[in-house]
Amino acid sequence: MDKTILNRYERWINSPALSKEEKEELLALKNNEKEIAERFVADLEFGTGGLRGVMALGTNRMNKYVIRHASQGLANYLLKETKNPKVAIGHDSRNNSDSFTKEAANVLASNGIKVYIYRELMPTPALSFAVRHLNCDAGIVVTASHNPKQYNGYKVYGSDGCQMTVKSANAVLAEIEKLDMFDDVKVGDFDKLLKEGKIEIISKDLEEDYFKSCLGTSVIPESAEKRILKLAYTPLNGAGFRCVTTVLDRDGFKHVDIVEEQKDPDGNFPTAPYPNPEMKEALTLGIKKLLDCNDDILIATDPDSDRVGVVVNQKGKPVILTGNEVGILLFDFIYHARVEQHTLPKDPVVVKTIVSSDLVNIMAREWGVNVIEVLTGFKFIGEQILFLEQKGQAERYIFGFEESCGYLTNHDVRDKDAVNAALLVAEMANYYKHKGLTLYDRLQELYAKFGDYKTATLAFEFQGLEGKDKIKRLMKEFREDGIKKLLGNVDHVGDYLEGKIHFNDHVEDTNLPASDVVKFFLKGGETITIRPSGTEPKLKAYIFANGQKQLEKYTALINKFIG
Repeated sequence: MDKTILNRYERWINSPALSKEEKEELLALKNNEKEIAERFVADLEFGTGGLRGVMALGTNRMNKYVIRHASQGLANYLLKETKNPKVAIGHDSRNNSDSFTKEAANVLASNGIKVYIYRELMPTPALSFAVRHLNCDAGIVVTASHNPKQYNGYKVYGSDGCQMTVKSANAVLAEIEKLDMFDDVKVGDFDKLLKEGKIEIISKDLEEDYFKSCLGTSVIPESAEKRILKLAYTPLNGAGFRCVTTVLDRDGFKHVDIVEEQKDPDGNFPTAPYPNPEMKEALTLGIKKLLDCNDDILIATDPDSDRVGVVVNQKGKPVILTGNEVGILLFDFIYHARVEQHTLPKDPVVVKTIVSSDLVNIMAREWGVNVIEVLTGFKFIGEQILFLEQKGQAERYIFGFEESCGYLTNHDVRDKDAVNAALLVAEMANYYKHKGLTLYDRLQELYAKFGDYKTATLAFEFQGLEGKDKIKRLMKEFREDGIKKLLGNVDHVGDYLEGKIHFNDHVEDTNLPASDVVKFFLKGGETITIRPSGTEPKLKAYIFANGQKQLEKYTALINKFIG
């Protein structure tokens, strides 16, 4: 076994910080070199998305010692950057999320940093809201979003309510790397710190302010249009139930059928092992409720309630809308409804990621809406709201979305928000129901007008250390000529790690931060984008094609190249 890995393993076994039971767990691995290597090959990677990994003991796993280590690094960073820093912390329904929240709060407060924590689990966007409204210098959400039950994570936010920038994340990482995981971490007594006021529970008033802020994003209020929509809702055993149902009820939606098996928080996700509203398997019980109750739509939110999935009851048949299709529909609805309501700002702006449907660009050109394209990661969308705000033009922002079911119109939040999105989707479906249309019907009208552009997201999972190496190798191969020959009709290629777009006769800058993404611009306007996931051991391919036949063709080609 590699000596560095063995030393890390033995360091943990011999640490007085570990309990007897924890040491016994590690000692049981002594003959399992592969598992020891997986757990101790390195520190769990800290980046702009914070930390995310499988929960277990080890430096390359999510556990209280890794949480403490990261929190001490964050504390040291904040204490260098500002006087009397403040941090807000939230968490979702995952196993250990509550205890990890207390561990982070404990370390920060023990370093003299004022900490605010929500009294119970809350959606991730509510943390972004709290950071901004409590004037905090940073925020933390303990969540692994839509990953399987064995995962948890630690997302860090800046003072603007966006996930931490590359520069700040690197600075925090530099502080973390200076520290011994056990000897250099300050830990106190949580209850004592709470009693002393160094840790403070976020008031119900702020939660109420978040609800009011979400309701303020209503496009067509109940006073302007009667609520006739019937909908089903599932929070997928996550953090969304209280907030989503409260906001829908106050906006006038009284007919909401809840999927009872998935109503209550449960980090084991017993009925949806992969609690991702993009996945059909996670929607099975919701679709049953949708059809049994003859509701118009199903809305599903993921465990930390920042993503939303939508299913349409199309004459008794469930139609699952993709994240891109919901984004297209919401952009169309928001634009036209605000025109009708005379609330559309001058020079409106929509923000989308480079992997999201380019049909939005086509629609926006016809309507005179400015499109800003950013890298994958909702922090880049939130950042654009900040840039507009700094110019005194925040009202120009009308919508932001990413294809992985993330949407936002609320200026008070700087991350994707399923509570905000659930409200918008309900109002949109209600609007079209008054016209005798379903969301699927309206989507077909848009395809008929702008082109039958289809999208698909392919995900290839590669677990463990070997998987990481394979993803790196595949990204290298996607930058070589073989894939261009296979596709046959490549017009130009964007290499976002290099920061260049390569045409036949010249090269242009992407004007975006470096990111490990390759995008093939095909003749005729179709695109194929390849990138490693930032939060999962996956390689992802995003296809934008003109028609189902072309979509199937490119899907087969990518599968062949990777397989």
